[in-house]
Amino acid sequence: MANFDIIMPKMGESIEEATITNWFVKEGDKIEEEDLLLEIATDKVDSEIPSPVEGVVKKIFFKQDEVVAVGTVIAVIGLDGDNSSTTDDKADAKVEEKSIDPESDPADEIRSDEHVVSIQGRFYSPLVKTIAGKEGVSQVELDSIQGSGLNGRVRKEDILNYVKGRGGEKIILTEKADVAKTAPEPAPKKQVVHETVTTSEGDEVVEMSRLRKLIADHMIRSKQTSAHVTNMIEVDVTGVVKWRNRVKEDFYKKEGVKLTYLPMFLEATVKSLHDFPQINASVDGEKIIIKKSINLGVAVSLPDNNLIVPNIKDAGALNLTGITRKMNELAAAARSNKLNPDDISGGTFTVTNFGSFQNDIGTPIINQPEVAILAIGAIKKKPAVIETDMGDMIAIRQKMWLSLTYDHRIIDGALGGAFLKRLGDYIESFDPDSGNFKL
Repeated sequence: MANFDIIMPKMGESIEEATITNWFVKEGDKIEEEDLLLEIATDKVDSEIPSPVEGVVKKIFFKQDEVVAVGTVIAVIGLDGDNSSTTDDKADAKVEEKSIDPESDPADEIRSDEHVVSIQGRFYSPLVKTIAGKEGVSQVELDSIQGSGLNGRVRKEDILNYVKGRGGEKIILTEKADVAKTAPEPAPKKQVVHETVTTSEGDEVVEMSRLRKLIADHMIRSKQTSAHVTNMIEVDVTGVVKWRNRVKEDFYKKEGVKLTYLPMFLEATVKSLHDFPQINASVDGEKIIIKKSINLGVAVSLPDNNLIVPNIKDAGALNLTGITRKMNELAAAARSNKLNPDDISGGTFTVTNFGSFQNDIGTPIINQPEVAILAIGAIKKKPAVIETDMGDMIAIRQKMWLSLTYDHRIIDGALGGAFLKRLGDYIESFDPDSGNFKL
């Protein structure tokens, strides 16, 4: 009986490990292709992993709640000789062991009898791998194909369509990696030092949820990593309020999404990040990495009072409507637990809206590995001095506080203050007639 190794998949660019939260099978169970095997948790997002093959669960290496590194073998599926083919290739002959090209890199693949698993953690049926071998499709190309199967799995039709439209062009591997086939020991748990707390009669002791533990660890690590400094500025948002009140109903009828104040502030933030790219950065040891794309994180409060930060990828390429749509999509996915791991990874700058709870000012903690985070306060009517042709006058204006927390390791007060001032200038320049920033 041939064996198929199930490995811990890589669910996002920055994901290096995951926690097994639930097994849906046990050793000895017979399973069919795409039956659910297990559920894993990767930095706030839970994902269900289906079986790529039909067979019998021979071995499970890790238990529930264990942390496993990406690329680690977590289970072995025994494949019956008559049933080793998937539904795509039942009519095809038995898959033969493919000889290794002496000029190819053996690290491109992991071999499990006649089955192969990508080093990126994607599973491929024997038929898909056979077609790839015959057509000269490299592992890098195969990993780049968007599959139509469950959870993006590449099916027979997907690779045939890719080969048909490829035109003979091939991708050459430039990086090599070695992946162990055997199951290593689980990652050691971090030692957490905390104060001993005494309890009294009547006290309620509540165990932290997995998500709350992750948030707690993330916040502590951020404070230990970055030198936090916060600047604040009050801005006049009267123009934004007037325009939004005037167009919100028409916007909803036309676009099908509600228009809040936040998208205008996000658009102004993107403009400011273009002007000050040093804020859209990360620190790697003694190196500063200035990010090319602006992946704008937006903090979303969940029904269980936890917090998650999905990010709008390449927000600099979107207009106000595009930002509004994407923000609403991510918020809805977050609250219904339908975010993908990539939705919360790769962020370059985060915005959190304290104003939604009628809070005026806050000092947020930086969302690592970013170097700055913006907090937006509540919009409130206030008397303010305004300049007119007839002199200074007091008028009722819509005002709001902005708080910028930044990493003082690479951002000094002059840069942080200049960025915050530019952001305030953009917002105050908003024209309620045209709906554009005049600055």
